[in-house]
Amino acid sequence: MSADFLKGRGAQKNVHNRFFKNSHEVLDEYLNFCEVEGEEADKNKTNYIEVFPKTFVNKVESPDVGMGFSANPYQGCEHGCVYCYARNSHEYWGYGAGLDFERNILFKRNAPQLLEEKITSKNWQGNTIVFSGNTDCYQPLERKLEITRKCLEVMLKWKHPTGIITKNSLILRDLDILKEMAKLNIISTNISITSLSEDTRRLLEPRTASIKQRLKTVETLSENGIPVRVMMAPIIPSLNSHEILPLVKKVAELGANDVGYTIVRLNGQIAEIFKDWAHKTIPDKAERILNQIAECHGGNLNDSNWGRRMKGEGTISEQVKDTMTIAKKRYLKDRKIEALDASHFLQLKNPQMKLF
Repeated sequence: MSADFLKGRGAQKNVHNRFFKNSHEVLDEYLNFCEVEGEEADKNKTNYIEVFPKTFVNKVESPDVGMGFSANPYQGCEHGCVYCYARNSHEYWGYGAGLDFERNILFKRNAPQLLEEKITSKNWQGNTIVFSGNTDCYQPLERKLEITRKCLEVMLKWKHPTGIITKNSLILRDLDILKEMAKLNIISTNISITSLSEDTRRLLEPRTASIKQRLKTVETLSENGIPVRVMMAPIIPSLNSHEILPLVKKVAELGANDVGYTIVRLNGQIAEIFKDWAHKTIPDKAERILNQIAECHGGNLNDSNWGRRMKGEGTISEQVKDTMTIAKKRYLKDRKIEALDASHFLQLKNPQMKLF
């Protein structure tokens, strides 16, 4: 690992916002001055900034993401996963996709009110809303603000179909709400587990829940009758691709209903961030991993083509696909997650439906 590795962060640098004309860089003269004066050139602190959106529920246009609507209580994510596709979205808020993404967290305190306005609007038909399609709805700030919990209270109140994607065991705090939703078949959960190795987790996802905590989360959700899918996302060749069989076996033993996966793709600014991270953290494996990622995407680190970008192409991608197929047949046979039930919401919203 490089001597200048920034502990507790995924990205190891800030990158220029492509929408900005001007950029800035830290000069060696400034760093030398700070060292002489005994000052910190970079305090590495997280900033929390409230924003005031007018809408909260977003329609998802991509056909290969597996959701129609998403809702994100937070923008930016302190978890700091170095591979995160959502990093690029931080540029639309005026920040960079690197360290800015995990150190400048925007939060939407008015999200529950906006959510209720949306689902009670005249033309809303009860489509499943997923928390969150972009950044983690259970990242560290949620422990204090409870925005996600308040949104779930709205969803339970209206008996509305809900999905959750997270890699934080904080979801268990809301077990009381989730159990009530499960009785109505209006909740499904997705827990992201990229590796069974805590060392790998610390490098890839520095501020996420430990692997032990995430496995316990899968077990607890399952024991309480809450459907849970584990997302091995992303699979990174030569880094965690060898863990498919043992990971699926482990989560199946804990009660997971299904396992999904994606192949890593380094879209937009993430390629620069990931390459810098790889050479600083795993220099002996960096080029091999980057070359194999490119092999999965036609020679490029990214592929933006719908229908192909999530699973990749070529020999390595086929090997991953075949291994996952074997794992699911062996350990998850006859398990599935039922489609969520929107009828409770529609009847509650329009009681006259009971007459038909």
